[in-house]
Amino acid sequence: MQIDARLLERTGAAVTNFNTSLPKPQSDLARESLKDPYRFDFLGLTDKAREREVENALIKHVTDFLLELGAGFAFVGRQVLLDVGGDEFFIDLLFYHLKLRCYVVIEIKGSKFKPEHLGQLGFYLTAVDEQIKHPQDGPTIGLLLCTSKNKVVAEYALRNNAQPLGVAEYKLLESLPEEFQTSLPSIEQIERELAGGDSAS
Repeated sequence: MQIDARLLERTGAAVTNFNTSLPKPQSDLARESLKDPYRFDFLGLTDKAREREVENALIKHVTDFLLELGAGFAFVGRQVLLDVGGDEFFIDLLFYHLKLRCYVVIEIKGSKFKPEHLGQLGFYLTAVDEQIKHPQDGPTIGLLLCTSKNKVVAEYALRNNAQPLGVAEYKLLESLPEEFQTSLPSIEQIERELAGGDSAS
């Protein structure tokens, strides 16, 4: 299954700045903990799904999501509230990495990567470091999941950022080409056939 999913090719492939923002060997372990792209085909969503739909489906299938994230990730919460100076902010997904001994903030964007996305994610990392992180925990890591990215743009956006951040794509079920959609039976047709088969037996 992992060979079919090209796990080896995806492991450590996310665009990150860990080599400059984390000390060794933590930077190597953190880089190897991220993939690109993440395969969310177990959600049963098409590539037209919105951010909140993806987030809801990931929580519903949290066991499968943890398997796709890889060893060491523990789920902490979704829409985690951060109160900063009386203003409320909500983290999409918060994890704790048992081997790295640090929090991992995951933000989901239902669009192509834009450099300004890192500003929001960096703000969340600062807030988690100030409000949630224990003094013995490592620096909080941020992972931005988007539908697509220009790798060079992502590298530029990360280059001078001091916070440990990564950018990776996620892949949902690909929509069927239109010529195949019309040739497949509808749910109603399948139900009628099944009902007809039951009455004949």
